[in-house]
Amino acid sequence: MSVDNGRGAALVQLRAWLAQRELPGNSRLPPERELAEIVGVSRGDLRKALATLEADGLLWRHVGKGTFTGARPTTEIDSIAVIANQTSPAEVMRARLVLEPELAREAALHATADDIRAMRLCTDGGRAAETWRQYENWDNRLHRTIAEAGRNALLLSVFDTINAVRRTVVWGRLRNDQLLPPADHHSFGDHDAIVDAIENRDLSAAASLMRTHLQRVQANLIERHQSAQD
Repeated sequence: MSVDNGRGAALVQLRAWLAQRELPGNSRLPPERELAEIVGVSRGDLRKALATLEADGLLWRHVGKGTFTGARPTTEIDSIAVIANQTSPAEVMRARLVLEPELAREAALHATADDIRAMRLCTDGGRAAETWRQYENWDNRLHRTIAEAGRNALLLSVFDTINAVRRTVVWGRLRNDQLLPPADHHSFGDHDAIVDAIENRDLSAAASLMRTHLQRVQANLIERHQSAQD
Protein backbone atom coordinates (compact mmCIF):
# COMPACT_ATOMS: atom_id res chain seq x y z
CA MET A 1 0.00 0.00 0.00
CA SER A 2 1.36 3.43 -0.91
CA VAL A 3 1.98 6.17 1.64
CA ASP A 4 -0.97 8.20 0.40
CA ASN A 5 -3.33 5.20 0.21
CA GLY A 6 -2.52 4.03 3.72
CA ARG A 7 -2.90 7.48 5.19
CA GLY A 8 -6.07 8.11 3.16
CA ALA A 9 -7.72 4.88 4.30
CA ALA A 10 -6.88 5.60 7.93
CA LEU A 11 -8.29 9.11 7.60
CA VAL A 12 -11.55 7.84 6.10
CA GLN A 13 -11.95 5.19 8.80
CA LEU A 14 -11.13 7.60 11.60
CA ARG A 15 -13.62 10.17 10.29
CA ALA A 16 -16.27 7.46 10.08
CA TRP A 17 -15.60 6.28 13.62
CA LEU A 18 -15.85 9.84 14.96
CA ALA A 19 -19.03 10.53 12.99
CA GLN A 20 -20.73 7.43 14.36
CA ARG A 21 -20.13 8.51 17.93
CA GLU A 22 -21.06 12.20 17.57
CA LEU A 23 -18.74 13.09 20.44
CA PRO A 24 -19.16 16.51 22.05
CA GLY A 25 -16.31 19.02 21.97
CA ASN A 26 -13.29 18.35 24.20
CA SER A 27 -14.08 14.63 24.46
CA ARG A 28 -10.93 12.60 25.01
CA LEU A 29 -10.20 9.86 22.48
CA PRO A 30 -8.77 6.45 23.46
CA PRO A 31 -4.96 6.14 23.56
CA GLU A 32 -3.30 5.76 20.13
CA ARG A 33 -2.59 2.04 20.41
CA GLU A 34 -6.16 1.28 21.48
CA LEU A 35 -7.67 3.64 18.90
CA ALA A 36 -5.61 2.06 16.09
CA GLU A 37 -7.06 -1.35 16.99
CA ILE A 38 -10.60 0.05 17.21
CA VAL A 39 -10.38 1.79 13.85
CA GLY A 40 -8.49 -1.11 12.25
CA VAL A 41 -5.37 0.70 10.98
CA SER A 42 -1.66 0.76 11.80
CA ARG A 43 -0.51 3.08 14.53
CA GLY A 44 1.69 4.97 12.07
CA ASP A 45 -1.22 5.62 9.67
CA LEU A 46 -3.43 6.59 12.60
CA ARG A 47 -0.92 9.23 13.69
CA LYS A 48 -0.95 10.76 10.21
CA ALA A 49 -4.76 10.80 10.20
CA LEU A 50 -4.81 12.42 13.64
CA ALA A 51 -2.32 15.03 12.47
CA THR A 52 -4.51 15.83 9.45
CA LEU A 53 -7.62 16.28 11.59
CA GLU A 54 -5.64 18.38 14.06
CA ALA A 55 -4.44 20.62 11.22
CA ASP A 56 -8.07 20.99 10.13
CA GLY A 57 -9.04 22.10 13.64
CA LEU A 58 -11.17 19.02 14.33
CA LEU A 59 -8.91 17.57 17.03
CA TRP A 60 -6.27 18.87 19.41
CA ARG A 61 -3.60 17.14 21.44
CA HIS A 62 -2.17 17.89 24.86
CA VAL A 63 1.02 16.01 25.74
CA GLY A 64 0.49 13.82 28.78
CA LYS A 65 -3.30 14.21 28.67
CA GLY A 66 -4.37 12.85 25.30
CA THR A 67 -6.20 13.74 22.08
CA PHE A 68 -9.47 15.67 22.25
CA THR A 69 -12.26 16.53 19.83
CA GLY A 70 -12.87 20.08 18.64
CA ALA A 71 -10.57 23.09 18.33
CA ARG A 72 -7.68 23.75 20.69
CA PRO A 73 -8.72 25.99 23.64
CA THR A 74 -8.05 29.67 23.08
CA THR A 75 -5.76 29.96 26.10
CA GLU A 76 -3.24 27.56 24.54
CA ILE A 77 -3.29 29.37 21.19
CA ASP A 78 -2.84 32.73 22.91
CA SER A 79 0.26 31.52 24.76
CA ILE A 80 1.93 30.53 21.47
CA ALA A 81 1.08 33.91 19.95
CA VAL A 82 2.65 35.72 22.91
CA ILE A 83 5.89 33.72 22.57
CA ALA A 84 5.96 34.19 18.78
CA ASN A 85 5.69 37.96 19.16
CA GLN A 86 8.72 37.99 21.44
CA THR A 87 11.08 35.79 19.42
CA SER A 88 12.83 35.59 16.03
CA PRO A 89 13.83 32.92 13.48
CA ALA A 90 17.38 32.93 14.88
CA GLU A 91 16.13 32.27 18.42
CA VAL A 92 13.88 29.47 17.21
CA MET A 93 16.83 27.76 15.52
CA ARG A 94 18.99 28.07 18.63
CA ALA A 95 16.24 26.45 20.68
CA ARG A 96 15.92 23.64 18.15
CA LEU A 97 19.67 23.04 18.22
CA VAL A 98 19.54 22.68 21.99
CA LEU A 99 16.58 20.31 22.08
CA GLU A 100 16.25 18.21 18.94
CA PRO A 101 19.65 16.45 18.91
CA GLU A 102 18.83 15.14 22.39
CA LEU A 103 15.37 14.08 21.22
CA ALA A 104 17.01 12.13 18.39
CA ARG A 105 19.32 10.50 20.94
CA GLU A 106 16.31 9.51 23.06
CA ALA A 107 14.51 8.21 19.96
CA ALA A 108 17.49 5.96 19.16
CA LEU A 109 17.13 4.50 22.63
CA HIS A 110 13.35 4.09 22.79
CA ALA A 111 11.90 3.98 19.25
CA THR A 112 9.73 1.00 18.32
CA ALA A 113 9.35 -0.65 14.92
CA ASP A 114 6.09 1.32 14.48
CA ASP A 115 7.97 4.55 15.15
CA ILE A 116 10.59 3.71 12.52
CA ARG A 117 7.88 2.87 9.97
CA ALA A 118 6.18 6.20 10.70
CA MET A 119 9.49 8.01 10.18
CA ARG A 120 10.03 6.25 6.83
CA LEU A 121 6.54 7.26 5.75
CA CYS A 122 7.49 10.86 6.42
CA THR A 123 10.79 10.70 4.53
CA ASP A 124 9.07 9.05 1.55
CA GLY A 125 6.29 11.62 1.66
CA GLY A 126 8.79 14.48 1.72
CA ARG A 127 10.52 13.19 -1.40
CA ALA A 128 7.18 12.81 -3.20
CA ALA A 129 5.99 16.31 -2.26
CA GLU A 130 4.81 18.41 -5.19
CA THR A 131 4.89 21.75 -3.35
CA TRP A 132 6.93 23.34 -0.57
CA ARG A 133 3.85 23.28 1.65
CA GLN A 134 3.51 19.51 1.23
CA TYR A 135 7.20 19.06 1.95
CA GLU A 136 7.01 21.22 5.07
CA ASN A 137 4.03 19.21 6.35
CA TRP A 138 6.01 15.98 6.00
CA ASP A 139 9.09 17.63 7.52
CA ASN A 140 7.05 18.77 10.53
CA ARG A 141 5.61 15.29 10.96
CA LEU A 142 9.00 13.61 10.76
CA HIS A 143 10.53 15.81 13.44
CA ARG A 144 7.52 15.31 15.69
CA THR A 145 7.55 11.54 15.15
CA ILE A 146 11.20 11.52 16.24
CA ALA A 147 10.26 13.60 19.29
CA GLU A 148 7.39 11.23 20.13
CA ALA A 149 9.69 8.23 19.84
CA GLY A 150 11.77 9.56 22.72
CA ARG A 151 8.92 8.68 25.11
CA ASN A 152 9.35 11.77 27.29
CA ALA A 153 6.12 13.75 27.70
CA LEU A 154 7.83 16.83 29.13
CA LEU A 155 10.40 17.11 26.33
CA LEU A 156 7.65 16.49 23.77
CA SER A 157 5.63 19.34 25.26
CA VAL A 158 8.63 21.67 24.91
CA PHE A 159 9.13 20.47 21.33
CA ASP A 160 5.47 21.17 20.48
CA THR A 161 5.77 24.71 21.81
CA ILE A 162 8.94 25.39 19.80
CA ASN A 163 7.40 23.78 16.71
CA ALA A 164 4.25 25.91 16.94
CA VAL A 165 6.35 29.05 17.23
CA ARG A 166 8.60 27.84 14.39
CA ARG A 167 5.67 27.58 11.97
CA THR A 168 4.61 31.12 12.82
CA VAL A 169 7.97 32.86 13.00
CA VAL A 170 10.18 30.99 10.51
CA TRP A 171 8.36 29.16 7.77
CA GLY A 172 5.60 31.73 7.41
CA ARG A 173 8.05 34.52 6.54
CA LEU A 174 11.05 33.20 4.63
CA ARG A 175 9.81 30.91 1.85
CA ASN A 176 11.97 29.81 -1.09
CA ASP A 177 10.81 31.03 -4.53
CA GLN A 178 11.01 27.52 -6.04
CA LEU A 179 7.70 25.67 -6.39
CA LEU A 180 8.98 22.49 -4.73
CA PRO A 181 12.18 21.15 -3.14
CA PRO A 182 14.89 20.26 -5.70
CA ALA A 183 15.72 16.58 -6.18
CA ASP A 184 19.06 17.10 -4.43
CA HIS A 185 17.60 19.00 -1.45
CA HIS A 186 19.96 18.41 1.48
CA SER A 187 17.17 17.46 3.88
CA PHE A 188 16.36 14.25 2.00
CA GLY A 189 19.75 12.70 2.71
CA ASP A 190 19.92 14.26 6.17
CA HIS A 191 16.56 12.78 7.16
CA ASP A 192 17.44 9.31 5.84
CA ALA A 193 20.70 9.32 7.78
CA ILE A 194 19.00 10.40 11.00
CA VAL A 195 16.34 7.69 10.74
CA ASP A 196 19.02 5.09 9.88
CA ALA A 197 20.95 6.02 13.04
CA ILE A 198 17.78 5.82 15.15
CA GLU A 199 16.91 2.43 13.69
CA ASN A 200 20.47 1.20 14.34
CA ARG A 201 20.28 2.37 17.98
CA ASP A 202 23.30 4.61 17.43
CA LEU A 203 22.60 7.31 20.02
CA SER A 204 25.66 9.46 19.32
CA ALA A 205 25.20 9.38 15.55
CA ALA A 206 21.49 10.21 15.83
CA ALA A 207 22.24 13.29 17.93
CA SER A 208 25.20 14.38 15.78
CA LEU A 209 23.32 13.95 12.49
CA MET A 210 20.32 15.89 13.81
CA ARG A 211 22.62 18.71 14.94
CA THR A 212 24.33 18.82 11.52
CA HIS A 213 20.95 18.82 9.77
CA LEU A 214 19.66 21.72 11.85
CA GLN A 215 22.88 23.66 11.31
CA ARG A 216 22.29 23.31 7.55
CA VAL A 217 18.73 24.54 7.99
CA GLN A 218 20.01 27.44 10.07
CA ALA A 219 22.60 28.40 7.42
CA ASN A 220 19.97 28.30 4.68
CA LEU A 221 17.61 30.38 6.80
CA ILE A 222 20.25 33.06 7.37
CA GLU A 223 21.16 33.06 3.67
CA ARG A 224 17.51 33.53 2.63
CA HIS A 225 17.10 36.29 5.20
CA GLN A 226 20.16 38.12 3.92
CA SER A 227 18.98 37.75 0.30
CA ALA A 228 15.60 39.19 1.24
CA GLN A 229 17.34 42.23 2.72
CA ASP A 230 19.36 42.92 -0.46
